[in-house]
Amino acid sequence: MSGTQGQAPVPGDGTRAVRAGLPEPVKYEPTLPGPVFAAHYHLPGEPTGAYTYGRDENPTWTHLERAIGSLEAPGEDDIETLVFASGMAAISSVLFSQLRAGDAVVLPSDGYQVFPLVREQLEAYGIEVRTAPTGGDAQLGVLDGARLLWIETPSNPGLDVCDIRRLVEEAHARGALVAVDNTLATPLGQRPLELGADFSVASGTKQLTGHGDVLLGYVTGRDPEAMAGVRRWRKIVGAIPGPMEAWLAHRSLATLQLRVERQNATALAVAEALRDWPEDLAVRYPGLPKDPSHAVAARQMRRFGCVVSFTLPSRTRAERFLEALRLVDDATSFGGVRSTAERRGRWGGDDVPEGFIRMSVGAEDPEDLVTDVLRALEESAR
Repeated sequence: MSGTQGQAPVPGDGTRAVRAGLPEPVKYEPTLPGPVFAAHYHLPGEPTGAYTYGRDENPTWTHLERAIGSLEAPGEDDIETLVFASGMAAISSVLFSQLRAGDAVVLPSDGYQVFPLVREQLEAYGIEVRTAPTGGDAQLGVLDGARLLWIETPSNPGLDVCDIRRLVEEAHARGALVAVDNTLATPLGQRPLELGADFSVASGTKQLTGHGDVLLGYVTGRDPEAMAGVRRWRKIVGAIPGPMEAWLAHRSLATLQLRVERQNATALAVAEALRDWPEDLAVRYPGLPKDPSHAVAARQMRRFGCVVSFTLPSRTRAERFLEALRLVDDATSFGGVRSTAERRGRWGGDDVPEGFIRMSVGAEDPEDLVTDVLRALEESAR
């Protein structure tokens, strides 16, 4: 906790994560109320209350939305957070609420592998889609005349990083809104709104909730009109989370700082071990001082994430490596307390080599995990 004389101290990340979004204490009531299962509410007279119908609002969502907002923009009262059924529901809500036929949007060409499907749908609605890589702030080159710039930094799965503040300033000067996918970094890794972005969007399925048992997404923004459009889109599409999922997500936030610290430290240890392996594995991790993204990442990130990527010489070698692992599950997604890895090319949506591995580092003991990875590398090379 830090602060100066005469000012209220600013709670640290752990304190905020543990207490985020909790209601005022009531005697004999739980500190975190249980999930509210309600399709409708008692509503005599005019519908002027906070809760009218289950597709519009839910008290369990409200607690979670306040919690996420306090992590994305600590101490700010002029922001709003909306939760969704999944990360893609959150992403779609921003794209389709802010764009109209004839608009142009700039997407990362190396972003999440569902973006090609998103592009098809946007173009079907008469929206021009431009793409450029994340690294080197290349999206600036196709920004003129765009209505919305979509940033994903660090990019998934390549882990390139762009300068959020620079892109935001350029985009706003040219009349464009900016949305930042903050999934990989989490609010404890970077805060896009503090860097000037209009929207911070994320999949809460990943490290935010961290246990691989919840699908969730959210959008946090500062402009009331823009967020009203996002809220309207959620209402129209009905892309709402279940109350149990929202409650589980809020429950999981209490350990976010503990998980992030452990996972990020172990990710660096794994990246260093891979870097020092006799073969050149083209290791990427923004926390490595010699990583191409490190200089930019260090200026805008406080933590570098739990994902490490590297490339083995062939698809066969990559598959042998994954089979040899004992402490790492062969699974997609990332951010969970149990380490996972996959040959990313099996999905077909990412422009990566056949032997490209995306590894999500969990909360296992660092020494055990590094030993397992190095042993699997050795065995797969035979």
